[in-house]
Amino acid sequence: MNRRARHKLSAIVQPVLLTMDLTLTILTYNSFIAESAHWRLLVSFLGAGSFVLVYAMSKEKSDINCSVATPSMRETFIPCSRENLIDLCLQEGQLTGEMAVSFRKFAELLAAYYHFRFYQLEKRLKQNYAPFNPDAELLALLPLTTEKRLTMEKHVVKTLERILRRANYRVLDEATLRQALNQSSLIKLKTRVDFTDFEQMIFYHRGKFTETVQIKQWLWKTKITMDVFTRAVLLLKFKDAAYFSAKGVKLDKLNFTPGRMSVYLYKNIPQNDLELLFPNVQVGMNWLDRLLFFGPALGAGVSVLLKISSSLLLILGLLLFFLLGPEFAQQIGVGEAQARSVTPVLLALLSVSMALGGFAMHQYNGYKNKRLKFLKDVTDTLFFKNLGTNDTVFHTLIDAAEEEETKEAILIYYHLLTHPEKLTPTELDRHIEAWIYQKFALNIDFDMVQSTQRLQEMHAELIEPGATARQPLQLLTLDAHGYCQILPLDKARQVVDHLWDNADQFIGS
Repeated sequence: MNRRARHKLSAIVQPVLLTMDLTLTILTYNSFIAESAHWRLLVSFLGAGSFVLVYAMSKEKSDINCSVATPSMRETFIPCSRENLIDLCLQEGQLTGEMAVSFRKFAELLAAYYHFRFYQLEKRLKQNYAPFNPDAELLALLPLTTEKRLTMEKHVVKTLERILRRANYRVLDEATLRQALNQSSLIKLKTRVDFTDFEQMIFYHRGKFTETVQIKQWLWKTKITMDVFTRAVLLLKFKDAAYFSAKGVKLDKLNFTPGRMSVYLYKNIPQNDLELLFPNVQVGMNWLDRLLFFGPALGAGVSVLLKISSSLLLILGLLLFFLLGPEFAQQIGVGEAQARSVTPVLLALLSVSMALGGFAMHQYNGYKNKRLKFLKDVTDTLFFKNLGTNDTVFHTLIDAAEEEETKEAILIYYHLLTHPEKLTPTELDRHIEAWIYQKFALNIDFDMVQSTQRLQEMHAELIEPGATARQPLQLLTLDAHGYCQILPLDKARQVVDHLWDNADQFIGS
C-alpha cells in the first residue's frame, strides 16, 4: 500500500479507533464490569492497542515530505546585491587600473538607465491600480466606464506579472496551488478557501528552502520536512458586493473590500500553510479537535448523569405516577407520598437543570477559548510574515526587478569581456551558472534568453571620432556563427550614456 493510500486509510480509521478507546475507557469505570478481572484486562488491551495504532498512523502522516512538484527546482534569482556582484567581478583581477574604473562606471550607468525605465513602469502601474486600491486616499474626480475599468484591470495584472517575471519570481499555477492547499497544514486547523470569490488571482514565489521542524503529536514530538517560500506574492480581485450579498454574507464581517484588488507580499511561508494567506479563508476545528472536544464532554456528561441518577428516578417516578398509576411508580422505588410532594420534585428539576446547565456552559466556554486560540495562531502567522500590501508592494517588486535585470546584464557583459574565447549564448549560460556556483555554492538557472535579448535591444547611432555620419552601435550582437559579440568598454559606456540622456524616448517600453 502506497503512502497516499495509507494516509486516506488513516483519516477513516483514526476517528473509529479514538471513539472505541473513549467508549472502552468509560465502560471500564462502570460498576457492572468492575467485578470481572478478565473483562477489565480485555478492555485495557483493546484501549492500549487502539492508542498505539492511532499514534502509528499519526506519525506516518507527519513524516510525509511536504513538497509540491514544480516545473524546475532551480531558481533564477541571483542571491547578492548589485554592488557586491561588481566587487566580486573586480576581485578576480582580470580588470585592473583604468579598465576596472571604466567597468564600474559602465555598471553604474547601466543601473541608472534601468532605474529610470522601471520608474516609469511603476508610475503607470500605480495609476491603473488606483480605482481598485482598497487603501486609496485620493478621490476619483472622473467616473470610469465599465470598459475603461476592465482595461485598467487587465493592465494591472499584465504589468504586475511582467514585473514579477523580470524580478525572477515563478508562477504557482492554480492546480499546484490546490495541491498545496490539500496537504496537511502545520497549524492543525480545518481550513477552506472558496476560489469562486475571486475574479482574478495570481500567485508568484521566489526562493525556496527546506526546513525541518518539530511538531507535537500526542505525547511525542515528531520531525517533519517542509518546503518554505522565501518570498510569496498574491494578487486577488474580489467579486462585487452583490455577489457576496447573494451568498448571504454580511458585508461588514468581511476581511476585504468587494470589487477591489488586493496585493500581498509575504516572507518565509511554509508551502503547506498557503491557505492562511487568503483573506476569505474559513477556519474551524478539524475532526481530531472535534473528537477531543466532544469526547471529554461525553465522558463528563455520563459522570453528571450518574451523579444525578437519583433525581432522574424521582422525575421518572412522577411521570409514571400521573400517567400509569401509583403501582408503576412504586416499581422503581417512588412512593405516593414522594410523588405528591412538590418540594422534592422541584429540587430534582433544579438539580438536573443546574448540573446540565453548568456543564453546557463549561463546554461552551471551552469552545470559545479554543476558537480564540485558532484565530491567534492565524494572526501570528500573517502578522510577522507580511512585508507589504496593495500599492506599497509595487515599489518593492519594481526595485527587485530593476536589481535582477542589472545584475544579469553585468554578468553577461563581464564574462564576455574577460573570457579568452568566443562564446555562444548556450556556452555563456553554462559558464555564468558555473561561476555563480563557484561563488555561492548555488545551482541556479540563469535567464540567458531574456537577458541577451534586452542587451541586443540597447543600441544607439553615434558619431565615431573622425567620422561625419552617425554609425549604429549595438551593445550585444550575434555573428554569423552564433557567437556573442560586445562593444569595448568605452563604446559600451557611450551607448548606455546616450540611452540614459534620451531615456524619455523609451517611456512606453
